[in-house]
Amino acid sequence: MIFKIKPTLIAFSICCSFIISCDKKEKVKASNEKEKVSKTVSKEDLKTPEGMVWVEGKTFLMGAKEGDQYAMMREKPAHRVSIDGFYIDAHEVTNKQFRAFVEATKYITTAEKPIDWEEIKKDLPAGTEKPADSILQPGSLIFNKHASKVVSMNNYQQWWTWKIGANWQQPEGPGSSIEGKDNYPVVHVGYDDALAYCKWANRRLPTEAEWESAAQGNNTADTFSWGNNLAELDANANTWQGQFPVKNNSVDGFEYISPIESYPPNSIGLYDMAGNVWEMTTDLFNVNYYKSLNPNEVLNNPKGADTSYTPSNPYQLERVMKGGSFLCHASYCASFRISARMGMEPSSSSDHIGFRTVATPEMLINKK
Repeated sequence: MIFKIKPTLIAFSICCSFIISCDKKEKVKASNEKEKVSKTVSKEDLKTPEGMVWVEGKTFLMGAKEGDQYAMMREKPAHRVSIDGFYIDAHEVTNKQFRAFVEATKYITTAEKPIDWEEIKKDLPAGTEKPADSILQPGSLIFNKHASKVVSMNNYQQWWTWKIGANWQQPEGPGSSIEGKDNYPVVHVGYDDALAYCKWANRRLPTEAEWESAAQGNNTADTFSWGNNLAELDANANTWQGQFPVKNNSVDGFEYISPIESYPPNSIGLYDMAGNVWEMTTDLFNVNYYKSLNPNEVLNNPKGADTSYTPSNPYQLERVMKGGSFLCHASYCASFRISARMGMEPSSSSDHIGFRTVATPEMLINKK
């Protein structure tokens, strides 16, 4: 099932049904200089940024792998992709790292800002009634830890709660805090929040193809970030064991979100490329994108679909998120696989979505 969560929509269902001026010559000169830098810069010219890992350029198989029993149609067909080398965070951006950004910029996240109904309704069906002002309050989605039974696995509202006051500093709502959790992934952040952090840090979000390349590590066609053995899931990722969403047996050591680096890294030293929290990418989510590709053609540094399309969520643009979270279970989404992909509405946030950033040699050399 696609994970799609527009805060106000959930509230409905749960609570009420240098501008630069230059002549042409200067533009051509700037373009040529940029091209020159791009061709000459390599990782050998730079020191690996602290906390990041170099992902070698390679060609690999993207999408559902043969024999993957959990593969969904939106992951098919598999296709070969060539990606240039880049740096990526060894782990998800943490509360400590995000706090440094907020303190430096005085940034206010989407979940903390007043809700603008006039802006929100642009993405809703015509005629949608405005909910009560008591509902249109800043907040975010949290997993309902008290769900005792589930009538239908198709109704995700049974285990999600819209919580007024929930945000990155109060992950479970008013009264909660992240004290003592500096090394946990930051959550309750939306796409714009992640982009703002990236701008401050001279980073960017990965494309979906870059993310899969990083998850593959030294490999090129594995199903999981640790290899191809599903039996090794609990030892390598923070996911759900037991009966979802009622009972988590915590076989992997954590009932819900876990600190970074709690599980072994993949073959190039990246942590939590499966489970813990979903990770954002820049690609638009389109369930038909892979079907539009030629599986016999190698794509070079693809940026994803031109348009967003989700049949069950036609009014809203969605971005691809990868890696699954602590809530992933074989009976629900099984998104602990490298090829798994789901849609996220950019202004949505929850307690199981975070992000990590990437940098290219060009970005780093141009910053100097």
